[in-house]
Amino acid sequence: MDKQTTLGFILIGLVLIVWMWLQAPPPHQIAPSHADSSRPPSTVERVLPKTPVIPEPPSKRFGKFFSHLTSGVERNLVVKTDLYTVELTTRGGLIRKWELREYKTWNQYPVHLTEYDSSGDFSLLFTSSDGKLVNTRHLYFRGDFPNWKTVDLKGEESFVVEMSLPISESKKIIKKFTFTNGKYSFDSDLRFVNVGDVVSNFEYQVVWEYGIPYAERNSIEESRFATAYAYSGGELTELDASSPGQTYEKELNTTTSWVATRNKYFAAAILAEEGKTQGAYMAGVHQPQPDQGARESYTIALKMPFGGSSSESAKFTVFLGPLDLDVVRSYGRGLDQIMSLGAAWIIRPISEYLLIPLFRFLRMFIPNFGVVIIVFSIIIKIVLHPLTRASMRSMKKMQALQPLMNEIREKHKDDPQKMNQQIMNLYRDYGVNPASGCLPLLLQLPILYALYTVFSSSIELRQASFVWWIKDLSAPDTIGTLPFTVPFFGISEVSGLALAMGITMFLQQKMTITDPRQKAMVWMMPIMMTLLFNSFPSGLNLYYFVFNILSIAQQTWINKQHKNEPLRKVDPKKKSGGLMERLTRDLPKVKR
Repeated sequence: MDKQTTLGFILIGLVLIVWMWLQAPPPHQIAPSHADSSRPPSTVERVLPKTPVIPEPPSKRFGKFFSHLTSGVERNLVVKTDLYTVELTTRGGLIRKWELREYKTWNQYPVHLTEYDSSGDFSLLFTSSDGKLVNTRHLYFRGDFPNWKTVDLKGEESFVVEMSLPISESKKIIKKFTFTNGKYSFDSDLRFVNVGDVVSNFEYQVVWEYGIPYAERNSIEESRFATAYAYSGGELTELDASSPGQTYEKELNTTTSWVATRNKYFAAAILAEEGKTQGAYMAGVHQPQPDQGARESYTIALKMPFGGSSSESAKFTVFLGPLDLDVVRSYGRGLDQIMSLGAAWIIRPISEYLLIPLFRFLRMFIPNFGVVIIVFSIIIKIVLHPLTRASMRSMKKMQALQPLMNEIREKHKDDPQKMNQQIMNLYRDYGVNPASGCLPLLLQLPILYALYTVFSSSIELRQASFVWWIKDLSAPDTIGTLPFTVPFFGISEVSGLALAMGITMFLQQKMTITDPRQKAMVWMMPIMMTLLFNSFPSGLNLYYFVFNILSIAQQTWINKQHKNEPLRKVDPKKKSGGLMERLTRDLPKVKR
């Protein structure tokens, strides 16, 4: 290879390195378990001044309409479905617990999507006509059911329960919940009866105040995915509380279809009837956690119009479940846009319409996801075989041309322009494209990026084991811990698959690079890629490791097949007008 080709490879490598570094997760951190998680502050608590404040008694805090509802009898109701167990409470009329039955946290606790220590979520927020900010989470509803009644739903059964907030004998707010087996959601109907003189400012908010708990071991990595969203007018608005020490807020004053918040694999979303809202509110805070961890918590709310009539109502669907593409997509209205599947213009289609469907298809026949990834690597290698075969044959010819190229360099070492012209003529005469080895790598980059997004955030790969020490294909595999941290990369643990991938890349480089001037590339790229991939999902490293093994086998076969093949010049009639001809025809005329 000449200097131009070497420079091309270096530039491609730098692009790949920068991309991988930008996408790489920070150093491994441990999040506290669900039982140890501290309760995040509410939206109201976030904006309170830090100076001591004397709390108001309930009679003043909630005014003349709601003071009598700050105490009462708490009743609890449990509804069990095939997918979740939900616990409701009349204290605030809240969803106190939402426990997923098919998913576990990293330390094998059930996954919860409500902050139990916060007493639950899904409340109403409004200003009363006597000037009080009222959050119904602090008030006692009434429920016509025995305390701790348990309802088990099977098949397609549904269960409906109402809780009412009796402001007076004729004034009340009613929350109706409908739970249906087989869905990660519930429907809620709100009714305001004769409260036109109670609720002011022609607005109330439906609020999910405390976000959703974390469920993964690496809280820094999970914080990278934690976000709040609002979908309005076909556009997605995001809120990311990326830095500690400040409160992030966004407010929309236009019709909003839904609001949502997510962590790495799970989400909570409130979907309103189309055209019935008048805006949305999102707030987020980034909190430090023990062991240098982090936690992002988000408040989401839909702003609803209130006309002040004797009877007003609104309907909502509240989703609380996994970020499974089919599940989220079933709710329509663009809710699947909260999933991290890569850039919409090129990467997301590969993830959504190629990788995930192919993985699911293979999973129908292969029970182990690690084997699925190996089979997928073989499929990709077969698809790219014609291209990589042509590339390897071209590189084999370039190795054979090295003596002739060295002669030209020695002969014209004092005339770089003429040297380059003679080398380009040599390429043209023997039909060699020095850039052909770059094309397979360039074609693989979108696939690698799509694989990274799928392996990092796909619920199907979460906690999917392979063999031996590889217990989770969506997370890095660890075979040992270093007594120090690698500077710049922040590496303190060693990934076995990343190391294996680096070794196979070294062997591949050793087989393909024979130019003594490029000796550094043989070891530099494998070392850099090993360090970069060390913190990547083990599924991605498994794919790359298998792909490299297949490439080594392919290169060995091509070397053996063309071992004694003599160099032949290309027939001028056949080469005229070819791609290489067009690419290189005018290159010698370029002034340096």
